[in-house]
Amino acid sequence: MIDSFDYSLIDWSRGQFALTAMYHWIFVPLTLGLGFIIAIMETIYVRTGDPEWKRITKFWMTIFGINFAIGVATGIILEFEFGTNWSNYSWFVGDIFGAPLAIEGIMAFFLESTFIAIMFFGWTKVSKKMHLFSTWLVAFGASLSALWILVANAWMQMPVGMKFNPDTARNEMVDFWEVLFSPMAISKFTHTISSSYTMAAIVVIGISAWFLLKKRHLVFAKRSIVIAAVFGLVTSLFTILTGDYSAKVIAKNQPMKFAAFEGLNVGQRGAPLVAIGIVSTTPEDPENENIKDFAFKIEIPNFLSYMAFSDFNAFIPGIKDLMEGNAEHGIMSAAEKIARGKLAIDALAEYKLAKEQGNDVKLTEAREILDKNFEYFGYGYFIDNPNKLVPSMPVTFYSFHIMVALGMWFTMFFGIVLLLVYKSKITGSKFWLVVSIINVPLAYIASQSGWVTAEMGRQPWVIQDLMPTMTAVSKLDANAVITTFILFAIIFTSLLIAELSIMFRTIKTGPKPLTEGKVPPTEEHIEGTAENDKFINQ
Repeated sequence: MIDSFDYSLIDWSRGQFALTAMYHWIFVPLTLGLGFIIAIMETIYVRTGDPEWKRITKFWMTIFGINFAIGVATGIILEFEFGTNWSNYSWFVGDIFGAPLAIEGIMAFFLESTFIAIMFFGWTKVSKKMHLFSTWLVAFGASLSALWILVANAWMQMPVGMKFNPDTARNEMVDFWEVLFSPMAISKFTHTISSSYTMAAIVVIGISAWFLLKKRHLVFAKRSIVIAAVFGLVTSLFTILTGDYSAKVIAKNQPMKFAAFEGLNVGQRGAPLVAIGIVSTTPEDPENENIKDFAFKIEIPNFLSYMAFSDFNAFIPGIKDLMEGNAEHGIMSAAEKIARGKLAIDALAEYKLAKEQGNDVKLTEAREILDKNFEYFGYGYFIDNPNKLVPSMPVTFYSFHIMVALGMWFTMFFGIVLLLVYKSKITGSKFWLVVSIINVPLAYIASQSGWVTAEMGRQPWVIQDLMPTMTAVSKLDANAVITTFILFAIIFTSLLIAELSIMFRTIKTGPKPLTEGKVPPTEEHIEGTAENDKFINQ
């Protein structure tokens, strides 16, 4: 059965979707966080009446707009790919997966598109409070848009609130609220959003640090750093909390992914957390290249058990436990799951045949077998090669640890920046200003690593336990997918180059001079008034 799949088509379809998703995710996190940073800055402007805050707000609003436009373009292409490249998936779960995406388009996207026009073009056309209200709505709208997309993604990782209809061979939603408020949806949304806010804060600090190094727009840069550092510290701490919750949800619902996070081959009580590790290039199991040990590692005793179940002595199943089974801990073997999945697949075929023949007895029997074994439906496709149930441990391990290490570093970094600001040493701290700039690409690496961890860790599933990735693809010519992959790579790379070019030009130009007031202030006035210096020192 497994040999009938065109793996060239599957791999290129996966590659094309990954390419689109990763390019899309370059632009989205910055707009999610920058929207709230802008709203906070404009709130200060409205409350204080200080035109310098308006100048600051409008500059970061320009950065927001550049990324928002390209993020929308890549996002639309991403959604179209579900129909073009993954039509089997869309048929199997479209009734569920399509609902949050439709809500995202109707509710969040229209909210953003309506008020973003006021945010950008309504400075002189509406009152200050109305403009501020619009800015906040755009910020909330962006996060609301992310909510529905992440709910859809979370359902793929943990399918709940649904029932399979054998008459249509489709999954149908029976409980919308269970889909919306599942533990996976909550953890996916809160962790992704908070990490995006953190990334935006890093970018604002990095760009502001460049201005300080160039000794340009000093007040603008200092104020931006203060807002971003406070915002970043709060959101990075929240990211740690949501990451901890996410780990517990994954340990319970996706144990294979959790084992791959830490390269845990054999389960144990009091499992240690690998703080630093280098995965061996030689597979531990000759029959499965994804099961590898470590060439070098430094562990924190018992901490993985605590991270998963808040118990230092809890048992954590390893990859081999999940493949071979562990009766002592009630873990079913992959072979038994595959057998039950095959029963479900065969029962569905029997159900359709009995329905065509009008045989109610066989119809009832087939339905009972299908319902009893449906939770393992996807395993039935691995009867010829169960080793494919193991994700790429090295990729998952490295991406997870890069994400965690950089996340912890950013939290410390925000604290250091705030300390330097408090001691009025941020302007003269050339080392930390350079570090601030270096952190910008690191923030993007951390953000991308998070998605690689989430999506590679759940392979080979497109819907956990129910639909393998290999069954989800459309029946296309692999050469057509290769062609579109190359075209998309060229287009997206061109868009990225154009976006970076516009961004760098905007940053190099800097914020526009103030125009409010009877006498336009000079650059020296903007940079060096005693009042502004007093504000920064405070």
